[in-house]
Amino acid sequence: MASDMPISRGIMTFYPTVEEFKNFSRYIAYMESQGAHKAGLAKIIPPQNWKPRRSYDDIDDLLIPAPIQQVVTGQSGLFTQYNIQKKSMTLKEFRKTANSDKFCSPRYDDFDELERKYWKNVTFNPPIYGADVNGTLYDPDVKEWNVGHLNTILDTVEHESGITIEGVNTPYLYFGMWKTTFAWHTEDMDLYSINYLHFGEPKSWYCVPPEHGKRLERLAKGFFPGSSQNCEAFLRHKMTLISPSILRKYGIPFEKITQDAGEFMVTFPYSYHAGFNHGFNCAESTNFATRRWIDYGKQAILCSCRKDMVKISMDVFVKKFQPERYELWLAGKDNAPIDHSKPTPEAVEFLGGEAGKSGAQELIENQSSEGQKKSLAKQRIGTKRHRVCLDLPEEVLPKSETNEEEAEYGKKGRLTPYIEQCREYQELKDEDNLLPLTACTQSFPKRHLSIASVPTVPHCLSAVPRISTKPGVASLLFHRTLSPSDSLQVHSFAAKSAPCKPEQTRTEKLREELKEPDIHLDVKPNMQTPQPNTEHEIEGEKENKSMKRKLQPLSKLPCLHPLLRENSSDDDIQEPAAEPEETDPWARLLAPMWQSKPRDFRVEKDFNLRMGQQPPYCAVCALFHMYTQSDVIRLSQCGSAAEGGEQRTMPLIPEMCFTSSSEGHLSTPNLDKDGTSQLVSCSVCSVRVHTSCYGVSQDTKLDGWMCSRCEANAITQDCCLCSLRGGALQKANNDKWVHVLCAVAVLEARFVNIAERSPVDLGNIPLQRFKLKCQFCRKWVKRSSSCCVQCSHGRCSSSFHATCAQAAGVQMHPDDWPFVVYFTCWRHKGGNQTERNKASMRELVKGQKVICKHRNKRYYYCEVVELTKATFYEVIFDDGSFSDNLFPEDIVNRDCLKLGPPSEGDVVQVRWTDGLLYGAKFVSDHIIPMYQVEFEDDSQLTVKREDVYSLDEELPKRVKGRLSVASDMRFKGVFVEKDVKQDSKRQRVINSRYREDFIEPVIYRTIME
Repeated sequence: MASDMPISRGIMTFYPTVEEFKNFSRYIAYMESQGAHKAGLAKIIPPQNWKPRRSYDDIDDLLIPAPIQQVVTGQSGLFTQYNIQKKSMTLKEFRKTANSDKFCSPRYDDFDELERKYWKNVTFNPPIYGADVNGTLYDPDVKEWNVGHLNTILDTVEHESGITIEGVNTPYLYFGMWKTTFAWHTEDMDLYSINYLHFGEPKSWYCVPPEHGKRLERLAKGFFPGSSQNCEAFLRHKMTLISPSILRKYGIPFEKITQDAGEFMVTFPYSYHAGFNHGFNCAESTNFATRRWIDYGKQAILCSCRKDMVKISMDVFVKKFQPERYELWLAGKDNAPIDHSKPTPEAVEFLGGEAGKSGAQELIENQSSEGQKKSLAKQRIGTKRHRVCLDLPEEVLPKSETNEEEAEYGKKGRLTPYIEQCREYQELKDEDNLLPLTACTQSFPKRHLSIASVPTVPHCLSAVPRISTKPGVASLLFHRTLSPSDSLQVHSFAAKSAPCKPEQTRTEKLREELKEPDIHLDVKPNMQTPQPNTEHEIEGEKENKSMKRKLQPLSKLPCLHPLLRENSSDDDIQEPAAEPEETDPWARLLAPMWQSKPRDFRVEKDFNLRMGQQPPYCAVCALFHMYTQSDVIRLSQCGSAAEGGEQRTMPLIPEMCFTSSSEGHLSTPNLDKDGTSQLVSCSVCSVRVHTSCYGVSQDTKLDGWMCSRCEANAITQDCCLCSLRGGALQKANNDKWVHVLCAVAVLEARFVNIAERSPVDLGNIPLQRFKLKCQFCRKWVKRSSSCCVQCSHGRCSSSFHATCAQAAGVQMHPDDWPFVVYFTCWRHKGGNQTERNKASMRELVKGQKVICKHRNKRYYYCEVVELTKATFYEVIFDDGSFSDNLFPEDIVNRDCLKLGPPSEGDVVQVRWTDGLLYGAKFVSDHIIPMYQVEFEDDSQLTVKREDVYSLDEELPKRVKGRLSVASDMRFKGVFVEKDVKQDSKRQRVINSRYREDFIEPVIYRTIME
């Protein structure tokens, strides 16, 4: 071609001639022959006289049906973006808003200055984005590079199945203003995309080459573990912002470029990209494909938390363009690695080979023959939209939307000062310092963002609320504390060797303090503290020099700090005179472990040993392991534990939990390649931990290993942040000790040496935390100094110790940056969020008494009368949706009751509940045991196992609230039992104030009859 240009590793810019510009697919193939796809992004400047539309003066009345307000939270280069739907507006109204003083672009001299202002102010003044507007601004007679008619192989989806996916194979319009953002993501199904900027201010792009896409995913999963656990492809939600300074810090290659009006941008398969608008503008975008994309589409990892996300069946593409691999594809064996540097097969003519038919040419030739076939019913689905957040933090919604119960409950005090970042600009000397300004603490206890409520839009599928079992990114709430310690800080990993005392003296002191002459301490003579790792020390020194930061020493607590008000010795602890009896199973299990009880090291050692034999085996990972009531009963009933058990498991705590408040690289040196870590037990107190969770270096000898507390001869020391003994402790300020579990749970606690998980700096914990009372242990423990955490839901003021909450079964999950743990108290646990314990869902037997939901939506006692099995079919419909509970008779093109299920991959016709027929592909059949139960009114139902509760099973709160007794059985004991008073109810006395309004039962029954 005439516009040849040298191959470049960066983002390439192309200048096609008028003749070259006529064939879109051929020019894309030429671009890949020049290596444009390696960067993941390319710019195309069309011929000078080419225009897609004659005039833009007649579009002021164009309606933007669902604009979104982009609220961004976060700090230090890591942010989460919430899209809040606003009321519709015309383009004229949107332009006026975008150019107003509140939303207009700032003054700047060059792009670098504008970029700094963007990342400094991304969390302020949420802009409005007119995104996902279905339509096009191209004139109908424009054939070249018409975004609505690109004629690539992606149009096979529409021609083969009659499906139109809005924004994927149809164009979308995007109306932007200053600071409107598209977060890091790849296209749906990892497709190509094209973006044309019709008019207005420029648009800036960031792009990570496809060969480094996995590195960006690992970085995002490290900082947002909660979202990662909720959805493997959470970046497809388009809610995660990562600044270029963070990418540079972690060595992830990226490129950036600015798109001006009248220019095209093309993104390539599996190219992560993000960007922002400089001001009011209008862009048009859609997806397309080449033959090279088919391999990406087959291996694309899709969003798993929503069933209405874009999903394209790859069968038609593999069968048509890769027939030699079709059998392997059906067998699930076509999973060869992708070479990101290899151009598309259509580029062979530019690489010296013979020019073959392109996919687009074959598509055009086949359209004539397909036109003779029976026309397919056109289906239009709108799934490619920005995710609209309905489960928003309550501070985002107006006060009118919160119910009275929540408002009354929220009146209680909550430790949640609102933190705003400083608005003062600071001149940055180089690009490496593109970090946002350090947060300054300002308390606004009664100020909330005034943002309009989210209306329910029937045509927007992304506005359907979803039920999540894990917090995900929506847990990044506005009200939660962002202390100054949350800003990124770098500390040395160099280990400090502790002074080693003679072992004989240490052993004697231990025995004197414990007063247990029978305890044999397995301490080897001449054991020395592990020497620091030289490589880590050198790395730490280099890192400190490069960042010009020094290791911050462990600060001393002030004299009046709550942790220093009382002596932690056993003599000064006084038991309450009348201590209530522990009734809950978890409280009975922990009864000997309260710090208010007399110390018994045998009990503490046995407790540590017993907990080390049960999942998750690690005293630190127990934070994210929810114990059920049956687990607690089993732990309390079993005798003394024996040594042994699992030796290597996968930790439950992500590395980000240790580095949230004091930044260190997200590296786990003590983890194996398979993600597991060695379990090690203390030879003195028997506490069991992962080497990665407790900071035990790999070169440490594990025979006779002792935890830090036993090594420091501090057996009489307990955790200063909670009320329990036992567990894994590390040293903190002023010779205090703290559970590693508590240090992870309390947001403001900081690990000074992240690699060793010690010491723990508690100096940044707000004093208000020490005034909170634990709702679990305050009945049994009378302590004046302890540190509580609070429920993460809204303005909930429920407070508890992390250890008490973990033992009581409070749900705790890893949260997203900059927070660590997402707590869900019993009040907000909800029936849909509780997962049934598989161990309790045992097989039922005939004649067993159970609890099940009746047709009247209430729960009653019933009896299992018959055990049966039901067959359900799973299919994938042509539009990408699926169903896994079809009956065999729902498939109409085959008599499945006589012939059995179809073969995997067979095309079937399904009659849906609306009476219409839909095309689908058969996946598999599932045989599920069913139970026929009979209620007290002789009615019967056939239900699944998950719909039935046994009598010895712990009932969810929603079931308890709707559990009833059959009406004709309420007075069953009146005439058959001697003691009538046991079953009869207390007589109700009418209040004199309402005596005139009272209607006698006989009169009432007469009226009703």
